[in-house]
This record gives sequence, C-alpha cells and structure tokens, in this order.
Amino acid sequence: MPGAADISVIILTLNEARDLPDCLASLNWCDDVHVLDSGSHDDTVKIAHAAGATVSVNPFQSFGQQRNWALDHCPTKHPWVLFLDADERVTPAMLAEMILKTNTAPESVAGYYCCWALMLNERWLKRADNFPKWQFRLLRHGRARFTDFGHGQKEGEVDGTLEYIREPYLHYAFGGGWEVWKKRHHKYARQEAVARRASDVPLGRIFSRHASERNPAIKRLVTRLPGWPLLRFCYTYFLRGGFLEGREAWEYCKRICWYEHQIKKEMRNLAKAKR
Repeated sequence: MPGAADISVIILTLNEARDLPDCLASLNWCDDVHVLDSGSHDDTVKIAHAAGATVSVNPFQSFGQQRNWALDHCPTKHPWVLFLDADERVTPAMLAEMILKTNTAPESVAGYYCCWALMLNERWLKRADNFPKWQFRLLRHGRARFTDFGHGQKEGEVDGTLEYIREPYLHYAFGGGWEVWKKRHHKYARQEAVARRASDVPLGRIFSRHASERNPAIKRLVTRLPGWPLLRFCYTYFLRGGFLEGREAWEYCKRICWYEHQIKKEMRNLAKAKR
C-alpha cells in the first residue's frame, strides 16, 4: 500500500536561501525531494545539495512552463508529485491527509487541489486572506499538466478528476519584508492585468464548485466594478472579519487594496496602448 514515501516533492527556487531550509525541514518524511532552480546566485543550490535534494536547473519563463518542465525532466520516483514553493511548509496534518487520500484514491483521480494558510508574524490570516484559496499542487504523475494563469498557474490538461486536500500548507509570503513583497507584486500586477483583460471565461462559472473555474469568472466580473480596490478592502477587512486578526490583517488588507489598484492601473495602460 502507498505511504508517505510514495509522494515525490518538487520545489521551484530562485535565490531562496532564506526560506528553503525551513521548507526542506518540513519534508523530512519524503525520500525523493527535487529542487528545480532557475539560476540562483545565493546559497540556494548549496543548501539543497546539503539536505540531500536532487537539484536541476532550468531558466524560468513562467510558473506553468516551469512546473511542466519539472514533470518532464526531474527524475521523480514516486507515482504522486507534490509541488511547493520555498516559502511553503507541509504540516503533519496535511501530510496525514495526503497519505490517506493518495492511499485510497480510485484510478479516476488525477490529482488534488491544495490550499494555504497565509502566515504573517506567525499569525494565520484566515479571514483577511479569504481562506480557503485553492491551487492545483498534488498530482498523479503523467495524468495532468499545468497552464499559465495570471502571474501563477492552474491545471491544464487533466486525465481524470480533481479532488481536494483540505488541510492547508503554511505559506510564509512576507519573509523578505514589505518592500520585497511590493516589488514582486509590481510585476505580478502587469501579468494579472494582461490575464484579466484577455479573460473570456463565461460568467456562469461563478457558480462552479471548482475554484479554478470559479475564480477567473469572479475576477472578470469584479475587476470592472467602479472602486473595486476599495470594495476589495471593505469585503475582506470588514465583511470577512479580517479586523479580528489584529494589526497583521490591517497591514495585509491595505496592501491587497494597493495591489488591486495597481492591476486596475495596468489594465488602463493596456487599454490606452491598444487604442
């Protein structure tokens, strides 16, 4: 019967010397860890080798492309593959659910959506981050691919059905401080703007049971609302109860409002350029 050792893990990295050690420490149950680096100039690769991970290198083009390259070239040895980023951690509860689900999954199941617990100063921003947010991260090798979506990725071709791992992994997105976060999201805003302007997702998918179908439809609708960045702040901070999560939630919700404003600004710039 499959157990924990029947899951391989692939971590995408670029200059992740700060976060990678804790990510690897959360994977002491796994005997097949792969680090796919895209050209780090810090100690990322050295840390990965020291931890016994198998290291591969490929120039980064996009998250979808990089994950597909990993599936094609990283010599994983187990039937299930979990994708992580260096600022993410697998918890014992998530591991137990993954073992149970992959242990009992019918052949029709090609993979699982996973969700994160966004952490800031060791506080889980459960309300402020609209938990749960789902990403396709655990798959049966050879049964699914990825495609780019906004600044990230989602499932592409899938041979079978997708189910859910409901215990979250921990996501430490703010380890470099707010300036690093802001710099990264300046770039993300442009990518999100391109994706949202090009979106032709049927609005009827707002009612889909799968978040990967529902969220693009929601974004297509709400991004065009007047005053959307402020509405986004009010929804998360007040209606979802983010204010109950202290100063961390206040700081985060302010910056998400700024991020949505940047996306709207980039969308206007794209519209002007097209005209």
